[in-house]
Amino acid sequence: MIIAALNKSECKALLSSARLGRLACCNNGQPYVVPIQFVAEGAYLYSFSLLGQKIDWMRANPLVCVQVDEFGKNREWRSVVVNGRYEELPDRIGWKTERDHAWSLLSQHANWWEPGGMKPVPEGATPHLFYRIIIDEMTGRRAEAVS
Repeated sequence: MIIAALNKSECKALLSSARLGRLACCNNGQPYVVPIQFVAEGAYLYSFSLLGQKIDWMRANPLVCVQVDEFGKNREWRSVVVNGRYEELPDRIGWKTERDHAWSLLSQHANWWEPGGMKPVPEGATPHLFYRIIIDEMTGRRAEAVS
């Protein structure tokens, strides 16, 4: 196997084709990783969630990391890591365009609300929210089989 770096356009291509990633956030020195569905567009990863630990932690510390991978034949793989910042798209005046854009991107894909929408909603809580990760940095690697 040969391990090589992905260039920026290869990283963007993998992010654009992927739907499932792993989101890492941290609170008081404790990391937390969860799967998310997302759509990449421009400098953002758009996603959806219900309220819970992930949202609480990202509100407290907006610095996050998202990892995406793809496995091929002959043990080949590609992986991208995004370092970025959480930005909530609240259901308030001034955010409608951004929220509608997130919904329009996500809703083009089957089961876009999973796994973020697959838990009980606390009584009185906002049923759901849209957010995006502002991409500050991305790196990637690939493994290729040697002939």
